[in-house]
Formats: sequence, C-alpha cells, structure tokens
Amino acid sequence: MSGAASPPGPSGGAAPPAAARVSIDTAVCIGAGQCALTAPGVFTQDDDGFGAVLPGREDGGGSPLLREAARACPVAAVSVEEAR
Repeated sequence: MSGAASPPGPSGGAAPPAAARVSIDTAVCIGAGQCALTAPGVFTQDDDGFGAVLPGREDGGGSPLLREAARACPVAAVSVEEAR
C-alpha cells in the first residue's frame, strides 16, 4: 500500500515531523492562546497576549501536539512547515 500513514505519536495523533519550521503570523494573531494551551512546550503568549514561539523551539521541539496547535488557531496564524 503506498502513502502509508505516519505512526501514531504519544497523543494518538500523527507523529510530528522530524524537523519543522514553526512560525506565527503576528499580523493575523488575535491572542486567543490556543497554540500555547495546546503545545505549551513550543508556544507562549507575549506581554500583550499574542502568540509567540518559545526561543529555541522554532523547529517545533519534537512536540507531538505541534500540528494540533496549528489547527486549533481560530485565525490560522500558526504555520508548521516540514524543514527540508
């Protein structure tokens, strides 16, 4: 069978990419905080309440919740791209 699915990660979802580039579009972010609630090891909120990637976690930190955090953003401000 071609196109086999990724093995499940610890949360039961698809395993995160081995390396990713994570970013938040600050012009779009409304500060809902869903990214920080979903993947607190990767995201935080800045002093104004807007989402931010934690320093040193721009690669996603191997978080199994990375893509779920992107999906949870109500305005799609979180981007996760597989690094090449």
